[in-house]
Amino acid sequence: MNILFLIILSTMSGITARNKKAFAQSLATPHHFQESTAAANVKILATDFDIPQLQRKRRIWVYLPLDYEQGKKRYPVLYMQDGQNLFDAKTSFAGEWRVDETLNNLAKTQNRSCIVIGIDNGGEKRMGEYAPWDHPRFGKGEGVAYTKFMVETLKPYVDKNFRTLKGPESTAVIGSSMGGLIAFYAALEYPDVFGRAGVFSPSFWHSEAAFEFAKTKRPKAKKLKIYMFTGALEGKAEMVAPMERMAKVLKEAGFTKRRLYTALPKDGNHSEAFWAREFEGAYTWLF
Repeated sequence: MNILFLIILSTMSGITARNKKAFAQSLATPHHFQESTAAANVKILATDFDIPQLQRKRRIWVYLPLDYEQGKKRYPVLYMQDGQNLFDAKTSFAGEWRVDETLNNLAKTQNRSCIVIGIDNGGEKRMGEYAPWDHPRFGKGEGVAYTKFMVETLKPYVDKNFRTLKGPESTAVIGSSMGGLIAFYAALEYPDVFGRAGVFSPSFWHSEAAFEFAKTKRPKAKKLKIYMFTGALEGKAEMVAPMERMAKVLKEAGFTKRRLYTALPKDGNHSEAFWAREFEGAYTWLF
């Protein structure tokens, strides 16, 4: 089992023992023996994409719309964390989000299309890469450098090599748990790049600095839209209360209902299945 997930679980005392056990068991379930479930329009952009800001490399996925090869249309882009879990059960830790199936269905039924760039997490480096701030237990945060990678290296490459709509109103950053924290940080730090943010079960417990950061960055984020939720079963103290506190901070900062969506699904737990279920609603609200 991935030791980093066990460490995270150990910090979340508010989550029920039953949910901790179920989540841990799902992480232990081997997925490598499965056949790939990725749709035909999902490709590996690179297995060793350079992250110069952190002096390491990473696998990057790309989902292209069903009609991408049929014209010269340009598309919005979603930059999504934990790429292993987005499209393919074979590579996922605990089940996939079915992003490709969801978007293919929306393209057929609602004529909605976008490009998705999935960035694999760094395994044992995941906690640090998704943390904009240092943590006394988990160590140095590398999230500032990781976010610069998305902004200064990855997005320019994608815009150069694919038919994208480049503006912030057409560019989203999305993630869950620690990935939700880095998505939140990236959108508020660079609202002129990411005008849309999907913040799923954000780990605001990680740092008190997140709340002061939100207050100080609000003048730059006048057009930013944020879709944010946490499951009621994820733990009151560690997950629910911090999200509700952040929602209050954002509302006091001037985020209206048109720019900030928050929810607390009663049956939501800390799982890929929950985030997969909520992805469609986030995407359709943000765009």
